[in-house]
Amino acid sequence: MSKEIKNLEPRALWGHFYDMCQTPHPSKKEDRIRKFLVDYGKKLGLETIVDETGNVIIRKPATKGMENKMGVILQGHMDMVPQANSDIKHNFETDPIEPYIDGEWVRAKGTTLGADNGMGVAAGMAILEAKDLIHGPIEVLITTDEETGMTGANGLKSGILHGDILINLDSEDEGELYVGCAGGLDATITGKYSEEKVPAGFIAYKISGKGMKGGHSGMDIILGRANANKVLFRFFYEALKKIDMRIADVQGGSLRNAIPREAFATVTVPESQAKAFESLIKKMEKIFRNEYALVEPSLEFFCEKTKMPEKVMNIAEQAKYVRAIYACPNDVERMSNAMLGLVETSDNLAIVNIKKGKVDAKILIRSSVDTAKQDLANKIASVFQLVEGCNIKFSGSYPGWNPNMDSAILKIAQATYKKLYKKTPEIKAIHAGLECGILGSKYPKWDMISFGPTIRSPHSPDERVNIPSVEKFWKFLTEILKDIPEKK
Repeated sequence: MSKEIKNLEPRALWGHFYDMCQTPHPSKKEDRIRKFLVDYGKKLGLETIVDETGNVIIRKPATKGMENKMGVILQGHMDMVPQANSDIKHNFETDPIEPYIDGEWVRAKGTTLGADNGMGVAAGMAILEAKDLIHGPIEVLITTDEETGMTGANGLKSGILHGDILINLDSEDEGELYVGCAGGLDATITGKYSEEKVPAGFIAYKISGKGMKGGHSGMDIILGRANANKVLFRFFYEALKKIDMRIADVQGGSLRNAIPREAFATVTVPESQAKAFESLIKKMEKIFRNEYALVEPSLEFFCEKTKMPEKVMNIAEQAKYVRAIYACPNDVERMSNAMLGLVETSDNLAIVNIKKGKVDAKILIRSSVDTAKQDLANKIASVFQLVEGCNIKFSGSYPGWNPNMDSAILKIAQATYKKLYKKTPEIKAIHAGLECGILGSKYPKWDMISFGPTIRSPHSPDERVNIPSVEKFWKFLTEILKDIPEKK
């Protein structure tokens, strides 16, 4: 059934996307997709390079009469976010993605689709093989490990690429041209706690927070969706006011750049307080479902009796960690004054793991203003510094991309889109970590723009790509390549 997508137009692009779906490529596990891309470039007889970081660069000469045009770099990333619903058994390192057509959309069966950024990479591949397109010198740059740390962009050396214009193919709204993006910073919180035996007369429960939509922590943070970790620790905070609850373990979220959809915990409570505990669970689920009624209609928060754990957290340390994680900033911190409707600064409490005496949490901070990014980092640090023995480390900082409204490629793109579709495209910045900020710091003379087809709910199993938008995206891209100015 999944092969049906190969019959969609443009066939070359969809065919390459299908082949990518059959080639496992989660972040940090890109050897197979890298070989796939290298083999493809060599099969076409094109100069194909793998740099020391693992990025793939494929060069295609200009078509006849276009040799004096500025060189264009078409850029995307080879990795995808591996997320699956809890009822789906899928090994992203070995199993293919199963795409299928659902009306005007292509989705995957219970997993992320990989349209982010498989669509951009497939478009670059289709450009490389096309014999009927008009274009100047082309370089296709496919970076590695974008989703978990911008590793490929950070490791790219200046001077290896020859082009003058970068077209990033990693945006997710057809008809919009992106000229700026947020920078980011990772926060990792680690700590230790003492374990104790479960007190006598206690029974054990597994708590489950499920059914939340999750999504891209940059693109979707403005939608006000529930963060499963914050939901769980809000319950903990309320429970500890009334019930002698003891936490044995917590597993919430799995990826630093995805809003957590699910969180689970094993807890114990006195058997004499079991009814009160179960009643509070139901009360809080009702509160959560009411507060998030419009954005999380499938939210579930429930408990069930489970096997007794061997140990639980020390009660004093438990209280400190619950308060700190509950108080940790999360969600939109500030909207932009420069561009209406754009998030300036946010953070996502992405992962919380508590088990066997160790606490590990990961947060991704985003901002288009470096000082605001650092200010939010300081607030987060201040919360966890109140917990004795808790450590916070910041890493992976990357810059934002400042808009250039006088950009030549922007003006070409605007004119081309209006000519094709009789409509002026929207000019936007994005609250996500496009690689343009990092790449532009290495190649400061590049003229840059970003666009792509319409993708919804990236970084979640609800990810889908709009079929009509892919054809428009392709036509737009190929027309732009015809109008690239000559070298000065």
